Amino acid sequence: MINKSIYKGIAVFIFFMGAITCVAQKGGTFQKSLFVQDGDTLKYQIMYPINYDESKQYPLILFLHGAGERGNDNERQMKLGSHIFRDKENQKDYPAIVLFPQCSKDVMWTNRRKFKKPDRMVFEFPVSAPAPRPSQLVNALVEQFVANKKVNADRMYVMGISMGGIGALEYLYRWSDKYAAAYIVCGGHNDDLARYYANVPIWFAHGDKDQVVPIDYSRSVYEKLSPLNQNTRFKIYPGMGHSIWTPAFEEKDLLYWLFQFSKSVN
Repeated sequence: MINKSIYKGIAVFIFFMGAITCVAQKGGTFQKSLFVQDGDTLKYQIMYPINYDESKQYPLILFLHGAGERGNDNERQMKLGSHIFRDKENQKDYPAIVLFPQCSKDVMWTNRRKFKKPDRMVFEFPVSAPAPRPSQLVNALVEQFVANKKVNADRMYVMGISMGGIGALEYLYRWSDKYAAAYIVCGGHNDDLARYYANVPIWFAHGDKDQVVPIDYSRSVYEKLSPLNQNTRFKIYPGMGHSIWTPAFEEKDLLYWLFQFSKSVN
């Protein structure tokens, strides 16, 4: 049996080989990569800034996809949201290292449970158990970038859609000192946990007719946070259901809003 030290060596090797491959190619395009830890593999795509300079530390954006983009092809997670980072003007104005990990089909970013009632979906968000393995791997990957001084640790941001929006809020709870701001699209969580990340500016986006993740799961967290953080936002899309990602990622000041924050001034 291969021992854990060998697996860790493989993980570091793959991480650096992935980084070298990406840097060697033209910045501004997403590249497929792998992160391996203790025998478990996380597939992800990464984009480095145009004219990437290895001597600089860049902001990092972590994007968590929804349930429909789960899989093992390292492609489906790019379906929603990635276009704003491919945009040439955004690449010029907001240079960053962008990560799009992919969660496998049999698990989620969190341990959330849901129950269908006659009039709506009901969610529970247990956090006493460890995070699911994909999220542990995502966190380890981010830590690797920080440890190797690839990113500005004061300017790391997390974004998520649906299952990923739930995951992003849970990341703020589990790793509350890591992210400088967040964008949560049709997500939500247990509002009792909001106090643990009250210092993090969060922009919530939700359709008021959402039957998949009811808007109350965003609204209740927002209502707990807004008295504690004046930089909290809540954008409601009237008459829209769950699929609000098109207008949500057309918000003109989204990246401007996100990039103004850093942990040192929050």
